[in-house]
Amino acid sequence: MMVTLIGKPGCHLCDEARAVVVAVCAERGVPWQERSILDEPTLAEAHWERIPVILVDDREIAFWHVGADQLRAALA
Repeated sequence: MMVTLIGKPGCHLCDEARAVVVAVCAERGVPWQERSILDEPTLAEAHWERIPVILVDDREIAFWHVGADQLRAALA
């Protein structure tokens, strides 16, 4: 499994989502990565108005806000 956080620097919602992703992924032993819409034009086109976006194995599970329980359930 892989969790992906799509966001951008300076985004307070991205910072909040990152904290949840870091905590839950550490707890579950699941790797995660962060991708920026500023670095990848195709991500910007797809997600610019909905960041942060959380994916589990390339499947979107949340945008704007993600709760720890929501992420845990997606990883179960």
